[in-house]
Amino acid sequence: MDTYKFTSHNESDTIELAQNLESEKFPNMVICLDGELGSGKTFFTKAFAQAMGITDEVTSPTFNIIKEYNGELPMYHMDVYRVENNVDNLGLTEYFDKGGVTIIEWSEMIKDYLPKERLDIRIKIVDENTRVFVLTPHGEEYVNICEASL
Repeated sequence: MDTYKFTSHNESDTIELAQNLESEKFPNMVICLDGELGSGKTFFTKAFAQAMGITDEVTSPTFNIIKEYNGELPMYHMDVYRVENNVDNLGLTEYFDKGGVTIIEWSEMIKDYLPKERLDIRIKIVDENTRVFVLTPHGEEYVNICEASL
């Protein structure tokens, strides 16, 4: 499986990546973000939301698990760090087919529930400002997004 790498040297680079990916968005798009604390998962999500025309403040849904926002498409922002085995009870997978864009922080915690077609983004911290985004597309549509965005 091909992976794509994008090195962000500052917040502007991360915003640019989020905007490029957002410009290729489509209903039922799923983006899975993984990386250690402070790697920029929520920052990336905020930049993506702004590009979608969402004016509400986007904050990490750590204790809510899911926050919904309205923009050009609905955006469903999930933080599944504390979900453990409650995925079925929370109805998380229902969001994948609701016609919006779903962005999942800590997606590796629910990997057995993720849709087959999705975009995995692992964020690696290099130093205080530098991040390497490793994008792994699952499905032709996501390959095309990576090709168009990077």
